[in-house]
Amino acid sequence: MEQTSFSIKYWAEDDKPREKLMLKGKHILSDAELIAILIGSGSRNESAVELSKRILVSANNNLNTLGKLSVKQLMDFKGIGEAKAITIVAAAELGRRRRAEESIELHKITSSKAVFEIMQPIIGELPHEEFWVLYLNNSNKVIYKSQISKGGITGTVVDLRIIFKLALEHNATSMILTHNHPSGKLLASDADKQITQKLKLAGQQLDIPILDHIIITENDYFSFADHGIL
Repeated sequence: MEQTSFSIKYWAEDDKPREKLMLKGKHILSDAELIAILIGSGSRNESAVELSKRILVSANNNLNTLGKLSVKQLMDFKGIGEAKAITIVAAAELGRRRRAEESIELHKITSSKAVFEIMQPIIGELPHEEFWVLYLNNSNKVIYKSQISKGGITGTVVDLRIIFKLALEHNATSMILTHNHPSGKLLASDADKQITQKLKLAGQQLDIPILDHIIITENDYFSFADHGIL
C-alpha cells in the first residue's frame, strides 16, 4: 500500500525531530526541525521538515520575521491548516515573551545618577508632576517601581499607607523617592521636604529606610541625600 502521509512516525530514525531532540538534545535541531515538531506532519507531497523549510524561506530564514506572520498568512501555505498555524503563532509568542523577560535586568543603585538614568526616560519630560517610589532589595537592586501619584506632591496626594503596603508586598528592604519638576527647576519645595521627612520617619518605624529623594528634570536631577537634607 502506497504511503500517503509523511507523519513523523514514518520517518527514518535519524530524520525524526522528536526522537532526535530526546536523544541528542534540543540544540542539535535546526529551525525547520523544531517547527516540524510543532506542526507534526506535512502533506501528501512533502514532509513536515520540507514544509517547515519552505515557510522559513518565505520569511528569509529569520525567526523574527516568521514570528510576525499571522494565522491567515501561515494558512496560505499548502499543508498548514488553522490548528497548525495557531500552534506556530503561539510558539512564536512564547519565544517573544521569553526574550522580553530575559531582557529585564534588575538595576543596582550605586548613586543618585543611577536613579536619574532609570527615571528620566519615564518622568523627565512629562508636562505634569508624578511621584514614584523605587523599591530595593538587600543588594540595592530595584525589584519594583510604582507611580504613587500624578499631578502634584502634597501630603494628601502621597498616601503613606499605599507606599509601605507595596514595600511589604514586594519584600523591599529600602526605598528611594523620586518625582519630576516639569518647570526644569532643581529646587526642593517645602512640600517636597515635608513629605520626605514624613516618609523617612515612617520608614524608620518599619525598618524600611528611605535612602534618597530625587527630583528629576529633563536634563538634570537633585538628590536630597547628596545635598545632606534627607
